[in-house]
Amino acid sequence: MHPAFSVIFLTTLIGAGQGLFMALVTGQVYSLANLLEPQDSVTFYAMGSFLAMVLLLLGLVAAVFHLGKPSYFLTRAWRGITQWRTSWLSREVIVLPMFMGLVFLYTVVHFFGWTQPLFTIAETLPVDLSLLIGLLASIVAFALYVCTAMIYASLKFLKEWYTPLTVINYTFLGLASGFMLATAFAAWRGSELVDFYGGWAIVMTVIAFVTRSASLIRNGRLRHKSTVQSAIGIRHARIEQKAQGAMAGSFNTREFFHGASPRKYRFVKWVFLALVFPVPLLLVTAGLAMQAFGLLLAAFLVQYLGLLAERWFFFAEANHPQNLYYQTV
Repeated sequence: MHPAFSVIFLTTLIGAGQGLFMALVTGQVYSLANLLEPQDSVTFYAMGSFLAMVLLLLGLVAAVFHLGKPSYFLTRAWRGITQWRTSWLSREVIVLPMFMGLVFLYTVVHFFGWTQPLFTIAETLPVDLSLLIGLLASIVAFALYVCTAMIYASLKFLKEWYTPLTVINYTFLGLASGFMLATAFAAWRGSELVDFYGGWAIVMTVIAFVTRSASLIRNGRLRHKSTVQSAIGIRHARIEQKAQGAMAGSFNTREFFHGASPRKYRFVKWVFLALVFPVPLLLVTAGLAMQAFGLLLAAFLVQYLGLLAERWFFFAEANHPQNLYYQTV
């Protein structure tokens, strides 16, 4: 498939925003349970959730540019939700603004300090309005990971995507980048949660490495049922395409094939494997040891660049059945 950079930025930005917000809520739960030091409501939680909102908004802007006519977004966006019973894209269109609304409320509640306990669980865990909103938003965030990934994982004819690993990878890669950013944010704010977030960032990154590697191994072993012989009904042992049927290409040749050389394709694969996993792990480990904000920020930035390459490879890896006919472009 042809990797659209608007979708690449959309999925990686909102994934990191979801992960960052869930990291904030996780830290808040631990703090309220007296397992971690409490953090300032305005300078930590409100500012952190505002940063998550910025990432979500940037992802939404990228989504607008993916439309054929971005000017129609405001007038025709409502049509995107009409097929919610059968379309994962429609469900994503519904869940994304729902999540953004909850993140906005979470930010407002912390900014104005509306964090007085409403009730206490087991006489140890005080529950306030921000915690209720945060937990609800976390559930919606998981739903958003599922909706975004299922847009691709539900396509049976694209074998590389049609696997539960697609949903798992979208979730853990988003969480890994979000917790990595939370680590850098905590270091910038001088918070005691740096080691907490850093440990979770390492765990999420390792899990993401295992699941993404599993999908690469699986896809490398795929054997498609159809062949060029069965596609055109000719059983000759060797069939070679001599022309694509259009001098200037066509929609099929532009949208259903990445157009990259095998060398570039392999290069991107090894780039994302290096930048998403071992390099940020080394940087965050060194940053935690030295309590160096620069290294922790570099760990997130390097991993995010790797995620851009990973998402490009994710789309390019999917081999559309029409490419049985268009062997070369």
